[in-house]
Amino acid sequence: MPADEKMILFVGQIEPLKGIDTLIKAIAQLRKADVLSQCPHYLYIIGGNPNEDLDRVNQEMLRLQRLCTQLGVDDMVLFLGKRDQDSLQYYYSAAEVVVMPSQYESFGMVALESMACGTPVIATQVGGLQHLVKDQETGFTVPHNDPNALEEKLTMLMCNQEMKVEMSKDAQEYAKTYAWEIVAKDLLNIFQKISKTKS
Repeated sequence: MPADEKMILFVGQIEPLKGIDTLIKAIAQLRKADVLSQCPHYLYIIGGNPNEDLDRVNQEMLRLQRLCTQLGVDDMVLFLGKRDQDSLQYYYSAAEVVVMPSQYESFGMVALESMACGTPVIATQVGGLQHLVKDQETGFTVPHNDPNALEEKLTMLMCNQEMKVEMSKDAQEYAKTYAWEIVAKDLLNIFQKISKTKS
């Protein structure tokens, strides 16, 4: 990645449910609106899981690469393939924003890991993501399958460094509330309350 250009990051499995096509469409709209020439960014896609069906992944990857070509953003989108869990923190920290355009997520560990690294998250209002990402504090939430809304929020974060810095601080502080010792203590309190009501 050229030193003067910045990273938008997606991390997750390569499958239709993850909404990567919506993100690619938003990138195309950013280019069409000339936002990328004012605030140069590349989209980096990290995806893969050792348990995934390779044929299915390759079909989806091919579909997404064709979409990039059709929309004229194949030079702005980089598919990096799988990365070790230990190396993800460096990508999160290097990114300006992590985007989770999923159609469904049970919790959204990628969002939490990103925020722990001080990187704001733009996520869809689905599953656990709608509760995990604090809209306008640790990032933004948007409707799923809505490239227009995604483009708008990306523009706000990409072109407003002051907002990005503020959200980065808030994201990191918020992620601390999910530390194991805090979660374990909260869980223990719940168990104790339940046991008292039953006895």
